Amino acid sequence: MDAFVWDHNFITGLEDVDNQHHALVDLFNELSATFQSTDLHNRETLLNDTFARLVAYTEYHFRDEEALMRGVGIDPRHIALQEAQHSQFVHQINEIWSVRSSMPDTAESIIGFLTSWLGLHILGTDQALARQIVAVAAGATPEQAWNNEHNAAESNSTQALLKLIERLYHVLAQQNAGLINANRMLEERVADRTQALAQANEELQHANRMLEAFSRTDGLLGIANRSYFDERLAQACAAAFRREQPMALLMIDVDHFKQFNDCHGHPKGDVCLQAVARAVQQTMTRSTDLVARYGGEELAVILPDTDAEGAATVAARVVANVTALGLVHGESKVSPYVSVSVGVAAQVPPHKFGSTSLVEEADAALYEAKAGGRNRWVLAPH
Repeated sequence: MDAFVWDHNFITGLEDVDNQHHALVDLFNELSATFQSTDLHNRETLLNDTFARLVAYTEYHFRDEEALMRGVGIDPRHIALQEAQHSQFVHQINEIWSVRSSMPDTAESIIGFLTSWLGLHILGTDQALARQIVAVAAGATPEQAWNNEHNAAESNSTQALLKLIERLYHVLAQQNAGLINANRMLEERVADRTQALAQANEELQHANRMLEAFSRTDGLLGIANRSYFDERLAQACAAAFRREQPMALLMIDVDHFKQFNDCHGHPKGDVCLQAVARAVQQTMTRSTDLVARYGGEELAVILPDTDAEGAATVAARVVANVTALGLVHGESKVSPYVSVSVGVAAQVPPHKFGSTSLVEEADAALYEAKAGGRNRWVLAPH
């Protein structure tokens, strides 16, 4: 299994940077696989070769990224921050590698350090860099782009989580540095330092679990994202099939959302989607119900242990609650306010991999609701 799994959450939109990040992920996973190699005779040679290539490519990535920042004209404060982080990482990983023979759980410690650093590098500073590049391209000054990013980070819950993980990353880095010094100066103190390192690693693993939870969430709407929806739907279908109990799926589409976006602009469109997502979430009464962003302005709701009658009741509440928001939509042809169409499907899955038929039925019902005038729900026949 790969130590670092690449997915769409790590894409910055900067093609060269994203390609280089993906190459780093591949090198991290290659190093992890080499640690697990059963070829004990050649493993040390392979490890040193892979590590050397990883460091060389990392330094190339840093040089290229720093040239990009200067070429675009990013605020010097961000450039200084990122250059300092680059230099610190190269120093730290070389120091850690030099004393790996005295570390407990060498592979877990080094790979954990590397993957945590790369997660922070991409989700933190590089995503911030990408947003500033977009802002400058749109006409903002580098100073305005920096200040907007800094102010947003102060109130953004995602940034708060990244700061927490960054603090734990620095704890781990400091413990590694302490271990290196202890190994050079006083061998008898290594045991104490390794215990502290193990504790830091445990805290970092906890932070990584938090990062995993973050990776399941849509950044704009604060609800489950598409990949987590697919995972939960497969689990729910398998459980319903095994217990021979019904389950339901709602497919929800915001009516004439493109026209709303074209009229009011994307920022207000985002606010509209957030309000709709909250209204749908507040309609759910059970912790087992899952509201997710299916794509664009389309949401989906998984309702375990729910028959057609129960699903229809929930769908009716969703339609009513969204309309009750009172979000004016002058471009809509079906309502003066923002509204939704809902397709409903309920069934006992025919087999444990029954998610496909459920999605198809709900999607067909959604199509009927839209064709029938929108601002309504339709239950799929079954």
